[in-house]
Amino acid sequence: MAVLQTTNVIKDYQMGEVGVRALDGVNFTVERGEFVAVMGPSGSGKSTLLHLLGGLDGPSDGEVTLAGQPLSRLSDNQITLVRRRKVGFIFQFYNLLPTLTAEENIALPLLIDGQPLSRHQDKINRLLDLVGLTDRRHHKPDQLSGGQQQRVAIARAFVNDPEIVLADEPTGNLDSHSGTAILELLRRSCDELGATIVMVTHDPRAASYADRVVFLKDGRIVHELSNGKGHHGQDVNKIMAVMAQLEL
Repeated sequence: MAVLQTTNVIKDYQMGEVGVRALDGVNFTVERGEFVAVMGPSGSGKSTLLHLLGGLDGPSDGEVTLAGQPLSRLSDNQITLVRRRKVGFIFQFYNLLPTLTAEENIALPLLIDGQPLSRHQDKINRLLDLVGLTDRRHHKPDQLSGGQQQRVAIARAFVNDPEIVLADEPTGNLDSHSGTAILELLRRSCDELGATIVMVTHDPRAASYADRVVFLKDGRIVHELSNGKGHHGQDVNKIMAVMAQLEL
């Protein structure tokens, strides 16, 4: 079953007097439990696509359907609610609140949604365990390494049991050891929690953790790599060969 679908999505921007087409007729479907990487050079439309998928921005034309709801038919308030309850976000720069502990940062989406934390303490404990931070639960962001902060951000993205998690270059700020640990954690979240993840990356090694790799160029999907159902991960050499072939 599709959790997310775009139909002929176009996104135009005005830059001074010049019109720029960031996305040009993108048709894209993500099935439940799938881990999809979106690759492409700078300016190919990757981040624009991610913002549209998460309802952070609207298309100039076409439709984004998230968890069965066409976003164009919803009011701004309704889209905010869908985003809050159905989507988890992981950003390159963690976006943690410096005055809150790891545990409080993880719980933040529940607080914003007005839910009592006492009802969700077991889930918060499970997530702290999943990301390996049980012993760091009372630490604030400045007491955590970059990799640990990104683990907090991942747990926060999953705390609302979202339909889909959108990750924007989640390893872009990390050294290779921390980056590998984060990618393994995302892969495990798919395999063990049944999570659905769309990750934007320019790194073929990061993309190799996904079930499917979608290549964007000049605002269009120009190629896809998929192993079919039940086969996790991609061959990094295949990804690099496609990038070379497409001159990405």
